[in-house]
Amino acid sequence: MPVAIRAYRSSDLEAVYDICVRTGDAGQDARGKYSSDRLLGDIWAAPYVILEPEHAHVLDDGTGRAVGYVIGTADTARFVERYRAEWLPATADRLVDGDPRDEIMLDLHRHPERMLHPELADHPAHLHIDLVPEWQGRGQGRGLIAAFLDGLRAAGVPRVHLGMAPSNSGAYAFYQRLGFRDLPIDDPGALYLGRDTSPL
Repeated sequence: MPVAIRAYRSSDLEAVYDICVRTGDAGQDARGKYSSDRLLGDIWAAPYVILEPEHAHVLDDGTGRAVGYVIGTADTARFVERYRAEWLPATADRLVDGDPRDEIMLDLHRHPERMLHPELADHPAHLHIDLVPEWQGRGQGRGLIAAFLDGLRAAGVPRVHLGMAPSNSGAYAFYQRLGFRDLPIDDPGALYLGRDTSPL
């Protein structure tokens, strides 16, 4: 099989967790940073592919294995409601206090309303994109973003935003090349960018 960007399948879930932790420290490997290597995936990846799989796409390396993904939601406000009502209860038994390394992430997990900013009301969708290091820089990120934008456009969504670590200069340059522009959100821990859902 050739390398391809395809729709997410439930059999990709473990690969999604792996991709998330391998890129979870501002684009660098976060394995060993928290009490569980699944923690980041439980917050930043799994809820999207489980609650809104129709907007999840993976980069398949040609063997059926996902080596990158773009995930997100068409409606951030609705996603926040579902995260609180469905995802928090679903993970309550495993995302528990006890390890100080996890405190910041668990706090983010328990406050999904952090995703809501009045300034982003006209950019209702948001996304996350990650590729394992050996698949970065090959033009596949652009293809993943294009697939995500196509899905949003088909759903009638006009604009999308994303948040990123300010230290990840490579990602910032990538987004700029794809037409994302800075959005004026007062958040010292993240940069926000947005664009319309027109084709790349």
